[in-house]
Amino acid sequence: MTEAEPAVPASSDAAAGAAVYSRLLLSVYDLEVLGVELPFVFGCPSRKIRELYDRHVSGRHLDVGVGTGYFLDRCRFPVERPLLHLMDLSPNSLRATARRVARYGPVSHLCNVLEPVSEPLPQFDSIGASNFLHCLPGPMAAKEPVFANLIPSLAGGGVFFGTTVLGRGVEGTGWLYRTANALYNRKAIFSNLADDAEGLDRLLRRNFARHTLDVVGSMALFAAWK
Repeated sequence: MTEAEPAVPASSDAAAGAAVYSRLLLSVYDLEVLGVELPFVFGCPSRKIRELYDRHVSGRHLDVGVGTGYFLDRCRFPVERPLLHLMDLSPNSLRATARRVARYGPVSHLCNVLEPVSEPLPQFDSIGASNFLHCLPGPMAAKEPVFANLIPSLAGGGVFFGTTVLGRGVEGTGWLYRTANALYNRKAIFSNLADDAEGLDRLLRRNFARHTLDVVGSMALFAAWK
């Protein structure tokens, strides 16, 4: 694994979302978050996200907000030896994911994607950002720099895909979803109370040639092409 130094300092709000990913949390993340919270709290089983990866991941892929690397580890890359880069603000997540997918020789980048990426990157045919946007500070419009900062590294015709928990306009799993989402916002783990499908749709329309957006439970699953 090659690990870059932080490209830019992280804002305190962005850092708060990344700081929660301690080694202890990452050790139970797959079971707690992917196995329990996604299907039973947010109404979207993790297999839906894996299917999204299987449809769109390419042989030249950048993954942003990598978590534990669960989906990278289990998805079907179209080539045996993909070019794989990882990008996150949490060094713990980068280390855990790089170990998990070490067979692909990933390159890690520790940086805040709300700021321009200063280090050179290759062109990717796919960029994945799952369970990530809802952790970024501010309303949906404040998260648009993520697309502006990463699109230059997306090849023509390439796809940017991902998922995010919405905070408005969805029922999710009812009371359990509303309670958990409110708690995560109070703890600054999430910042999505103003996020809805319409706001995400507007961002995708402004930044990409075409896109799809589906809502499953309280989560938006999207794919957008340059």
